[in-house]
Order: sequence, then structure tokens, then C-alpha cells
Amino acid sequence: MQDNQSSGQYDVNDATLRFVRRKDDITLDDDPDILRAEMSCGHAVSPQSLTAWCRSLLDQGQYKFYCPAITHGTEKCSAEWPYLEVRKLAVLSDSEQAHFEENMALLAATEYCEFKSCPSCESYVEREDLSNLCVKCTICTAVKQKRFQFCWQCLREWKGPAAHSLRCSNEDCVHPDVDKLAKCTNMRLSYVNNVECPAIRACPTCGLLLEHNGFACKNLLCKRCKVEFCFLCLQLKRVCNPISGPYTVCSVAPRQTEIPVWKR
Repeated sequence: MQDNQSSGQYDVNDATLRFVRRKDDITLDDDPDILRAEMSCGHAVSPQSLTAWCRSLLDQGQYKFYCPAITHGTEKCSAEWPYLEVRKLAVLSDSEQAHFEENMALLAATEYCEFKSCPSCESYVEREDLSNLCVKCTICTAVKQKRFQFCWQCLREWKGPAAHSLRCSNEDCVHPDVDKLAKCTNMRLSYVNNVECPAIRACPTCGLLLEHNGFACKNLLCKRCKVEFCFLCLQLKRVCNPISGPYTVCSVAPRQTEIPVWKR
């Protein structure tokens, strides 16, 4: 497909857009020579500011796009923008559309399904039972004419009982994320009385590994399941914060030795 490069400008004859001459609600740029358009939430954007903002969300692992405009004090608009609206008002080129749509599809699939490459045929296999590490590859089973199973954790042919949530019988079958949790360094949260804790935590809801940058409060929003939890005690924010505030030291949970299973 020939790439239709974006001009970065709106078509002033497009009657479906509402054009405005006011500051950009994303960048706060108020250059009067830049033509901007209103999103469905009423905030003004330019093709460049909208593309840059939505690409930054995509780079953070988010495939849904929310308005960052400040409405009252520090409160954000947070209206969700449909992708078709983003595509139109960002004036995305063909290559930009392909980049957005491929990454959005991948992120959505990662959120709702678990896929890994079969160690034998390298085809992608979905794990339907998230509590069982033993996974059957239908392609290898058909080709070899016998059941082929592999371990979701160590990615080797399965050994041992056919249903297990912790490990197979292969030597040194360890989840790579568990290994990262065990070997990560400690860090300090400078805004929470300089308290020390492991630098990497597995989200208590979905198991995604997350790092804290050491600044701001102790709560962290998981970019996959969108659940906020305390990086210290590993309780959900709604459980921890009423007892001890976001900048108050609570009980520091030890290093995690298992990856929580996401019960979706």
C-alpha cells in the first residue's frame, strides 16, 4: 500500500469538523496561526498534539485513548476518545494508521488472552486455563500424531502430572518473572519517608511486573489491568489508603515468590 503521508493540517472544507482558534488543550500552546479542532469532549487539539499524545499512551501499553485536558484544578477530563475519532482528527497517514492499529490489536490480545510461541513449531498458542502451566499445541499434536504439551513457564516439553499451577518436572523450571522478582535490587520511595522495598513488584491483580520510579506516592496504576495498588504492602489502593494515606509508610510486603493469576 502506498503511504499517504499526513500533511499535518486539517481540510478547512471538512464540514464534519468543528474548527476553533483557541489554545491547544493538550500542549497549552496558544499560537493563533494554528487551526485546531474540537474533540467530542469539547477540548481543542491539533493533528500534531493529538498524534503525539495518543502515541505516548500507546508506548505506555494503553490501547484506549483518554483526554488529558485539565478541567478544574488538577482534575482531568479523562473522556475516552473512540479510535475512529482519533484517526480522523490526528490526520494519521497510512503508516501511522498501521502502527496504531497493529499495536492496539496486540495490546488488546495481550490483555484478554495469553499467547506464547510453542517451543517445537513456534506457532502461537493461547493458554485458556490460566491456572494450569501445561498447554497443548494442536499443530504439533496433529503433525506428530500424538499429544504434544509444553510448559508455559520454562517453555520446554511438559514433564510430570498434566495439571499444575507452579511448575513442571523439568529441572530448573522457574518462571522468568519470579527470577526477576528474586534478583531485583531494593529501592527507596523518597516521598514516603524514604522507605525501602523491592524495586520490582508483580501486580497483585494480573501479575504484570511493574517498577516504581521512586517519586510521588506509594500507589501504582497497573498499565494492563488498570487496578491501582500499594507498592509497599501490595494491597489494593482502596484497601490500604483508608488505613494509611498515600504518603504514609505501611507494612512492607516481602519479595513475591509467585506470580498472581489474573482471574478475568
